[in-house]
Amino acid sequence: METSENGGAQQTQRRKDKHRKPKPWDDDPNIDRWTIEKFDPSWNEGGMLEVTSFSTLFPQYREKYLQECWPVVKSALKEYGITCELNLVEGSMTVSTTRKTKDPYIIVKARDLIKLLSRSVPAPQAIKILNDEMQCDIIKISSFVRSKERFVKRRDRLIGPNSSTLKALEILTGCYILVQGNTVSVMGSFKALKQVRRIVEDCMTNAMHPIFHIKTLMVRKELEKDPALAHENWDRFLPKFKKKNINQNKVKSKEKRPYTPFPPPQQPSKIDIQLETGEYFLNDKVKSAKKWQEKQEKQSEKTAENKRKREAAFIPPKEPAVQETKSDDGNKDLASVATSLKKKAKEYGIQRMAENVNPEAYLAESGEPSKKKSKRKHS
Repeated sequence: METSENGGAQQTQRRKDKHRKPKPWDDDPNIDRWTIEKFDPSWNEGGMLEVTSFSTLFPQYREKYLQECWPVVKSALKEYGITCELNLVEGSMTVSTTRKTKDPYIIVKARDLIKLLSRSVPAPQAIKILNDEMQCDIIKISSFVRSKERFVKRRDRLIGPNSSTLKALEILTGCYILVQGNTVSVMGSFKALKQVRRIVEDCMTNAMHPIFHIKTLMVRKELEKDPALAHENWDRFLPKFKKKNINQNKVKSKEKRPYTPFPPPQQPSKIDIQLETGEYFLNDKVKSAKKWQEKQEKQSEKTAENKRKREAAFIPPKEPAVQETKSDDGNKDLASVATSLKKKAKEYGIQRMAENVNPEAYLAESGEPSKKKSKRKHS
């Protein structure tokens, strides 16, 4: 089995590399295959065989700025053998190759240049796209959200207070980012463009806030400094964010009415109502007079209501009523009150006398029987 498998692998390898011949730079350790070499005109001495051109429209508010900076753009493209034209009548910019053009890819860079200029990128920044190391990406964000209010809110979230979020993204990714209207223009390396596109899409689809992406990028930047972690998985170091579900007030659904196959009764039209009230048969003069009278009545009601509101400010507030103290015998008449007071006074006097009694005198009086009582007993 093993011999058959090895034989099959060798056959497939032979078929794949059938016409491939070994190159002298295949095993050369001094060659870095990721470096972007600058174009040398000697590589294409014959130039371009056919003319290639691209054109793009620009908004009206960019017309004045483009007129001012067009000489700078024209001179920058002339170095690479590209001609450009600014058409103010049609509102378009056009770039095309000439016989002096050597680099075949420079026309694509020129196309990106006029796209960036139309998206409000300043001319000195947009000219940097002609370098081989610089790439650009224009992200359309209008299709992510239907509601205009949500779109503006999420776009402001991407920019941040005083453009702080945008500046942080520019520092961490090394890109130039410009939010203008319904697009986001980005300039940088391929890797950074991919990161920025993901951040923008997550923000506009409400998948993740840009601040969480910024935290992740900051951790990645610190991990890149450590060469010991170059060949390890960084998932255990990266922060993990969970989306919290906030309890929102649920919209009350309308109660479903019982199904009836019969349609609702037809509502009377305006003419039917006028026929019922008799207004339909009145003259135009009478109708206008009636309308004027109704208008005057509404106006008088409104003026009276406004006057009442103005006078309400001058009405003094009601003073709190003084609460009268009620006696214990609130419902009794005056005679019953007087008798109750006399009774209480008598009880108070008896209590005072009992408190002032001398105990010796009391005992002496209690030991000697009274004469009256003795006489009564003898008799």
